[in-house]
Amino acid sequence: MPGATTRPGRCEGPEEGQSPPWTTWGPPSWLLWGPRVQGMKAPPCRGPWSPPGGAPMPWGLVTKALPPHKEVLGGRFRTAPGELPGGQPALPRGQRRNAGNTWGLSGECLKGAISIHSGLESGGRRTRQERRVEAAREEGICGQDCVWGLYKTHKVDVSKSTVSLEDQPTPGDPRTRAVDFETRYTELLVINQYRRTYSETHHELVKTGKSHAELVEDLVKEKCERIWTQQLFRKNPESETFPHIVVASGVAGIGKTTMVQKIMFDWARGTRYQRFAFVFLFNFRELNLLDSETEPQMALTRMIVRHYKHLNDTRLKEILKKPESLLFIFDGLDEYKHKLDFTERKLCSDPDDYFPVHILVTSLVNETLLKGCSVLITSRPTALEGLVMEKVDRFAEILGFFPDQRRMFFKKFFGDSDLGTEAFRYVEENAILYTMCFNPSYCWIICSVLKSHFMTPEEERGAAPRTVTELFVMFLHNILTNHRREAENQRGIMSKLGKMAYYGVANRVFVFYDKFEISSFGLHSELSSPFLSGFLKEILQRESTLEHTTYTFFHFILQEFVAACSFYFDPSAGVEELLVKLDSCKDGRFEIFIQFLAGLARYSVFKILGGILGEFKRKTAVRILEWVRQKAEQAFQGRDKREALRVCQWLYEIQNQKLTRDSIGKNLKLDFSNTTLSPLDCTMLGSVIHCCTELEQLNLASTNLTAECIKRLTPGLSYCRHVRLRSCDLRADCCLPLSLALSTEHSQLTVLELRKNKLEDSGVHLLCEGLRNKNCKLKTLRLRSCGLTSGCCTALSSVLCTEHSHLTDLELGGNNLEDSGVNLLCEGLRNPNCKLQRLGLYRNEISEEEKSSLKSLQRELNKSGRQVEIIVEDIEHSSTM
Repeated sequence: MPGATTRPGRCEGPEEGQSPPWTTWGPPSWLLWGPRVQGMKAPPCRGPWSPPGGAPMPWGLVTKALPPHKEVLGGRFRTAPGELPGGQPALPRGQRRNAGNTWGLSGECLKGAISIHSGLESGGRRTRQERRVEAAREEGICGQDCVWGLYKTHKVDVSKSTVSLEDQPTPGDPRTRAVDFETRYTELLVINQYRRTYSETHHELVKTGKSHAELVEDLVKEKCERIWTQQLFRKNPESETFPHIVVASGVAGIGKTTMVQKIMFDWARGTRYQRFAFVFLFNFRELNLLDSETEPQMALTRMIVRHYKHLNDTRLKEILKKPESLLFIFDGLDEYKHKLDFTERKLCSDPDDYFPVHILVTSLVNETLLKGCSVLITSRPTALEGLVMEKVDRFAEILGFFPDQRRMFFKKFFGDSDLGTEAFRYVEENAILYTMCFNPSYCWIICSVLKSHFMTPEEERGAAPRTVTELFVMFLHNILTNHRREAENQRGIMSKLGKMAYYGVANRVFVFYDKFEISSFGLHSELSSPFLSGFLKEILQRESTLEHTTYTFFHFILQEFVAACSFYFDPSAGVEELLVKLDSCKDGRFEIFIQFLAGLARYSVFKILGGILGEFKRKTAVRILEWVRQKAEQAFQGRDKREALRVCQWLYEIQNQKLTRDSIGKNLKLDFSNTTLSPLDCTMLGSVIHCCTELEQLNLASTNLTAECIKRLTPGLSYCRHVRLRSCDLRADCCLPLSLALSTEHSQLTVLELRKNKLEDSGVHLLCEGLRNKNCKLKTLRLRSCGLTSGCCTALSSVLCTEHSHLTDLELGGNNLEDSGVNLLCEGLRNPNCKLQRLGLYRNEISEEEKSSLKSLQRELNKSGRQVEIIVEDIEHSSTM
């Protein structure tokens, strides 16, 4: 198998600004090397615990010089990291057992947002001198205190366990394949301060989907520091000290576990992290099993031996005497049943003392146990609330796919470039699905569904998914179809699985044990059935731990979807009790679950599953829709604008015009002024307005909006009569989508307020393209204090001359049009096609002579029967002419 045996790295340079460990504090006395070859100079760059001598080299300078799409191996350029032979893509951990084997998808993070370049990590040919040093090192004779043999055994064991990943099978193909790890990489972004914006009251998918574009923008502006994974433990620039406690955060499926495996893999090969003599990996999921009634406490030494049986040796105590050379990795804090309590007074200080496991972990972080050792903790953002961040030396966040990487993933997944391009173009046009693609796990699900859709002959395929609920219904439908002949009672089994999934959502349980939850929900007897055994491989990830077999949905959002389905599978599932719980729960755990619950109430969506599992009663759907309507009315009539946005997400999933109109109310007004809106929020809002087909007023005043936000609002803006965008920090590029909204055939927009935005002349030129369109019905345009000069007046004058223009009120006060700009506007005013009745020109640096001319023009137009009001003085203390 490729990668089963790997060459020792030619050189693993220290992190930028860091000297090799042997030059700073030398090899530990307890790790004895064989005799050096006489007369031989040590190479300038070596693997772990090399003999002293040789100058360190500035590694950071080398990696920066590499092209972003290449890596150097053995002095030659090779395929980009993340590519498999044949140009196939990788996939995140949640899917590595259940995802596309054809495409070599694997790992919880593959080409994540910021890549971990493999360049310079697996070295090429070594010189004869280096080979002789290596031979001398490995053939050396150890003294009585030597742990060299234990060190080598540990490295071999770690290498075997991390050298490959298992791919997730595609629907209908339950086989898994081991794939080489060397081609996998992700990227990290270091956030210098803990992002307190992550809160348990907001679901991770929603929160990260909203902030991803902002984080990318921050990266471009260099507000955040970009690092490679191997730099997680580099020195802090401010203090010149190594960080001991590092936290890496990321939402489910983004790449945390694969990043950890990458660290272990690189350490075992001797290509990274060589200042650590021993690295120990513990999964919080497995640590849950250690707190048993028979052994409620244990020593750190025993915990290590439980996971690494080859370290059941008296020399382990000698290893722990050098804590500065040890790295402990704890993966998946969010799956731990205990909270790390840093207020605990009685902590452990001796690795041989017995304590509960969570106290041992807390003691390592608190540095009362093995002071000087390094600790890496990975977690979802929502589980970090209880972590005392003052104890964390470095906080990193895994972001996911950048836009270019999303496109590349589609291209590799589909193989057929034309098919991949068609699918990606469809996703690009669907802002909801495109936003989800930042996460490799979601990206794989989307590709899996769209591949099945676009490979179906056009005359036979139905509509492609538009909502998240439609996407997951089609995903589950494909899997159930492939296993249709394997079970007589698919619906009953799915109902049991859904109830277990809901139990997990309600109680924040992500891991299900065969002797506990699997048995409790009646699934244990079904595990051997052809349907469940095959089906589970495509929806659940199975792992054998120390004492149990565990199951997890390969992504938590899939667990939420299956949980929502359970209330439709079984009419007696207790919908009323559920709705009471949803009303009382305020911590956000049901955020996405409710979206699925609402989306499934849409008959056209749920009947897709009904075709396989049998017809479903509409009673549940009717009750859910009524509950949504009541919640929506309360939200739109209340002052909680965030709650109103949540309701918009539900209405988007339901896609019901009557329900949307009834929810908004008779006055048909929405007010989201002084609110923070993300592009995702704007997508939902635009879709809801579009579904409503008419809105009297949309107030977004004093809400900062980007061009992307306006673009995603566009489908709804054309259905609004009055849109208020005052003080929204709009720029010129925002005017293009506004122009499109004005020129659509069904445009109802008659009043557009754009005061106090930085549109400038270029923005007005774009806006005028829409104003000149025959479909434009705009009557009032307010452009006060928008940074305009005479440069935009020709375009505005041409709008006034347009025969089909409906413009009657034009506000241009507070700009810098001067006399030359006013003269251009007067040409339009004189045109017989002009319908303008009010023109605001105050505070525009107009000369007295020009004001007199305007006064004459106004009298002239009034005499001709056109009533025009031209305002050249500040309204507050002057009258009109």
